[in-house]
Amino acid sequence: MPPVAVNTLEATTLAVSVALLPLAIGAAGALAARRIRKGHPPRTARRDAIAEVGAVAGSIPLLFLGLTSRDGAVAVQLVPLVDLADLFASDPRVIVEQLAGNLLVFAAAGFFVPIRFPIGLGAIALGAALACTALEALQYLFLTGRVVSVDDALLNTLGAVLAALASRRWWRSRRQEPGIADASGR
Repeated sequence: MPPVAVNTLEATTLAVSVALLPLAIGAAGALAARRIRKGHPPRTARRDAIAEVGAVAGSIPLLFLGLTSRDGAVAVQLVPLVDLADLFASDPRVIVEQLAGNLLVFAAAGFFVPIRFPIGLGAIALGAALACTALEALQYLFLTGRVVSVDDALLNTLGAVLAALASRRWWRSRRQEPGIADASGR
């Protein structure tokens, strides 16, 4: 089997994202330092700054890719699981690209947002579903060559929820701080 390949736009987006990583790290450091100067506890200031910058910087490259036009006309698939069934009959490279790409679109937000804000999985799932619906609507309204699919939205939401579960151990540190209620309101 040949190695998994990406197209030029994806490769360029990845390269630019990696090149801008020091800028994101610097922004998180500057934001944390500003909060520490204002009297925030250093640990909280650093964690919140990393979570905020991580959610944004981790989401922008994939949103950029999702909001670029492709060759062809817009296709719409509103019946759940049809695109996924068709996908599994595709070339393995396409399967990996589509599954990984769709799972990763809102993964950074899913990972970092519950670290920053005391919310639970339900709120992550709802927020991701709303964001996915908006992304698919934007693709339909403004872009060419995109497939507007309920399956993409399902995978985007699943990716955010799985990423949130991966960060769950850091949620506790936020909820154990004085004055911070957990997602259940306790």
